[in-house]
Amino acid sequence: MQVSAVTDHAADGSASPSSPTATVAICAYTMRRWDNLLEAVGSVLRQLRRDDECLLVIDHNEELLGRAREAFAGQAQVRVMPSAGPRGLSGARNTAIGASRGGLVAFLDDDAVAGDGWLERMRAALSGENVFGVGTAALPRWPGGQRPAWFPPEFDWVVGCSYKGLPQRESDVRNVIGAAMAFRRDAFDLAGEFSSAVGRVGTTPTGCEETELCIRLRQARPGVRIAYLPDVAVAHEVTADRIRVSYFFRRCYGEGLSKARVARLVGADSGLSTERAYVADVLPRGVLRDLARGLRGDWSGWPSGALIIGGVLVTGCGYLAGRLARLGSRS
Repeated sequence: MQVSAVTDHAADGSASPSSPTATVAICAYTMRRWDNLLEAVGSVLRQLRRDDECLLVIDHNEELLGRAREAFAGQAQVRVMPSAGPRGLSGARNTAIGASRGGLVAFLDDDAVAGDGWLERMRAALSGENVFGVGTAALPRWPGGQRPAWFPPEFDWVVGCSYKGLPQRESDVRNVIGAAMAFRRDAFDLAGEFSSAVGRVGTTPTGCEETELCIRLRQARPGVRIAYLPDVAVAHEVTADRIRVSYFFRRCYGEGLSKARVARLVGADSGLSTERAYVADVLPRGVLRDLARGLRGDWSGWPSGALIIGGVLVTGCGYLAGRLARLGSRS
């Protein structure tokens, strides 16, 4: 896919009609990420044009709301507001959509840092024909600066990052990664907002709200394109508690539950199409790679391969549990 060049904008720094203004939303819920939040907002402010804005939505945390309002009181392009929706990421994102002024609405996690050109590349991509959504790579920022050798790259989605198996060049995809994405404003008029039936609430390791929205968007209008830009990225913080085996399997189980909810909302064919290819092609190659590593004397190949197999099984169990719970609720 060819991504359009950035459209010229006015000499005073405002966007031209064909180059939309941007609202960048950052949703936050905990004081524990305060330093990360400051870094995230700073990375966005460096990229805003004059008519762009940054919305900081605080998810039901009065202490964090007060501190953020005080910290950003002098920033004209930053608006701080409480979430007007139910507790959770979907409610906070929907608050940002409702309050947004831009022609595109971008989302950055509160523990991620946008790399150079992040916003402009997404702005350019959204000017492409039928492109309603765009995502960029999310690269893990590991504790201590080094990737654990035993952590399989095929499962980097466990820590909210781009994983092995995604396209290596600009491509159309089914859905984007929630840590770093943007949509045309009219995408929400077409498909609605993020569903509160899926998605993360606090530290509960579920998700898939962006997956469900992207699928619903494409169902609402055939021909809609969702673009993935792997050569532009955000750095996504990975905390020490997320590189524990216990969290790995909790997240896999939560993902299975989330996929069951997505399949219920948009249909199993759409909700699982990418996952079927991933399980049938990407993961077996990962297991063979790790087996070869182990046989060559690299001990980390054994736990990495075992986690791939275990991750598939636990995710499958979560999916089955989600489907059975749904059947039980009908009886």
